[in-house]
Amino acid sequence: MLACCKLAAGAPSLGFMNTTRFLRWYFLRFAVPLLLAMLALPPTAQAQAQAQEGVSVGKNSAFARLVPAESVERSAVQNYQQMLQQAAAKNALAPADNAQLKRLRGIAQRLIPFAIPWNERAKQWKWEVNLIGSTQINAFCMPGGKIAFYSGILKTLQLTDDEVAMVMGHEIAHALREHARERMGKNAATGIGANVITQLFGLGQIGQTVTNYGAQLLTLEFSRSDESEADLVGMELAARAGFDPRSGVTLWQKMGAANKGAPPQWLSTHPSGTTRIADIEANLPKVMPLYERAQKANVGALH
Repeated sequence: MLACCKLAAGAPSLGFMNTTRFLRWYFLRFAVPLLLAMLALPPTAQAQAQAQEGVSVGKNSAFARLVPAESVERSAVQNYQQMLQQAAAKNALAPADNAQLKRLRGIAQRLIPFAIPWNERAKQWKWEVNLIGSTQINAFCMPGGKIAFYSGILKTLQLTDDEVAMVMGHEIAHALREHARERMGKNAATGIGANVITQLFGLGQIGQTVTNYGAQLLTLEFSRSDESEADLVGMELAARAGFDPRSGVTLWQKMGAANKGAPPQWLSTHPSGTTRIADIEANLPKVMPLYERAQKANVGALH
């Protein structure tokens, strides 16, 4: 087997000092594609129906299947609760009667029903929305539907309800598309493959499976493609809920003004504001009919 692998294109030499390098190459070249092919499942009926209209972003990454969803979501709950406790200890956690918190929760109630077709696990999530007093221009949604907004993003950007829905939809999309779980799966893949291969060849342990999910949730950074995907899925969620998807343009204009001096796109993991605006405008024709339909339904409900 080793002799055959050595002849493959791009394979490193098998000298003693190159053993680890060879095993990593072998795993990424052969084992990962095979494993992902085995993990890949046909889309559900819901996913097929979802793909017929709105934006198109493909299936969730098969890498996510390398990490148990239950473990990630359980760790997210623990981290979320710890964060809320820390905020409460600093008197920074908004009470239930806070006007801005009520506003956020009302918007979330409109968005969440449209989340399920993107991820059937969302049916089981115990959604939460909280507001934390901070100057940070930030918001997030952890795996399992744990949402938090920082007051800074509302005050600094003076967000309209439509713009809040775009931010919240974007963050919810990260959870629905399991981007955190995907990143963990990619981190785990090399460790899993290295362990399997080294056991087969009797070379000892040189890799480790990722187990500290909680710590990773606090440090994971999404890729540009993850961010672009979340923009589009979030825009569709907002449109289906009756929020104007064109507000994505004004949102990123405001974000750009608030982040003057930020590094250019090629120095950042996030797409530039101009790129995001261009992508949103290019996909507006796909979601405007959904928004218009929702608007008509809302008007009809009032009569």
